[in-house]
Amino acid sequence: MALLTAHRRVLHADLQGDRIRAASGSMVAVEGNVDFKSSGMGGGGGMRAALKRAVAGESLSLMDCAGHGRVYLALDAMDVLVVDLTGDTLTVESEHILAHTEQLRLDVQFAGLRGMTSGQGLATTTVTGHGQVAIVSEGPVMALEVAPGADLVVDPDAYVGSRGQLSMNLVSGVSWKSVVGEGTGEPFSLRFTGSGLVLVQSAER
Repeated sequence: MALLTAHRRVLHADLQGDRIRAASGSMVAVEGNVDFKSSGMGGGGGMRAALKRAVAGESLSLMDCAGHGRVYLALDAMDVLVVDLTGDTLTVESEHILAHTEQLRLDVQFAGLRGMTSGQGLATTTVTGHGQVAIVSEGPVMALEVAPGADLVVDPDAYVGSRGQLSMNLVSGVSWKSVVGEGTGEPFSLRFTGSGLVLVQSAER
């Protein structure tokens, strides 16, 4: 089985005759006998998922990496974090996905409010199954816990993803940018309720 390992701002993908999918153009070096080919837009999930992404404005261009050897992957010198999934789901914006093992399924989850927040479209990408997914962020990721009765409010520009039984809602009238005079339009933030983890990057887009 392919193994993904993060080394600060570079991802090591060790292949043993299997395959991973990685963001197009992210390969910086390769050792061994590995073939690369485009797997198109959408990151899997079939034509229906691709259509949902097109409607939502959430696109993800991936390439297949298959063979024996080690592939070095990176995007704009961003920090890399590998998340292990054991049948659960990670919700993440597509621009943060660097690579994933082939056992995982990618799809789109409509969130409605996303077009009003960071401008990344009306949907986020869900990654489900058993395997590994590597995500990138501007600065190290903080995993902040949400528990019943202990809600979490996040600046949408710092939001990377989340996992667990969480609900995400728009909070109008609350924005750190508006306080310092940098906001444009109606101020807002994201409020998470339920139980789970929210991944937040330490630098804003």
